[in-house]
Amino acid sequence: MHDEEKKESKCATAVSIAGRIAGMGLAVAAAGLMATASQCTVYVAYGARPRTVTYSDFPPFVYLVIASAMAAFLEAVAIFLAVWKKGKGKKAAALMPLLAAAVPALLYSATGAAFAKSADLSYCSAYGQRVSVCAGSAADGSSNFCSQVHIAVYLSLAAAVVVSVAEVVRALGGSADLGGSDSGSSSSSESGGCDHGCHNKH
Repeated sequence: MHDEEKKESKCATAVSIAGRIAGMGLAVAAAGLMATASQCTVYVAYGARPRTVTYSDFPPFVYLVIASAMAAFLEAVAIFLAVWKKGKGKKAAALMPLLAAAVPALLYSATGAAFAKSADLSYCSAYGQRVSVCAGSAADGSSNFCSQVHIAVYLSLAAAVVVSVAEVVRALGGSADLGGSDSGSSSSSESGGCDHGCHNKH
């Protein structure tokens, strides 16, 4: 029974590590895709000069790039601790819970901010009018920019979900392993007590 629980714990660890790797890849993809969404030329009405709109014109998108890059780095640290350090040791025991909380927090907050902004991509023209980037007369020159932005937001959300699931799997596997260890130690103590008592009779 103990061997079976140990095997389940190893499987949970392997699934968790695979999920972390996938989450790290999605976070990198989200940051890269958003950072390259910077070649959108929007032609404003009334004969105004064309303007190039980039992701850096929208603070939530800049935050998504930074947060996704940071989350990917922190996930790499978590993978290192889980694979090479086996999640053991004082440093690993202290860092793993912090990483488990920090990475999803970064990804969810960045995704939420970027998603809210992507619903209304516009800027103020020289004439004091709001110009939509993804709709109306500007849509012809900005479809690529808008599609990249939306895909990057979805990738960031996927990374957040995958990392959260990986952490849940790791926690469940760890609790199962601890449960098996506790039952084994209690059985040993009971057995030791009986042997000790029998030994005293002789």
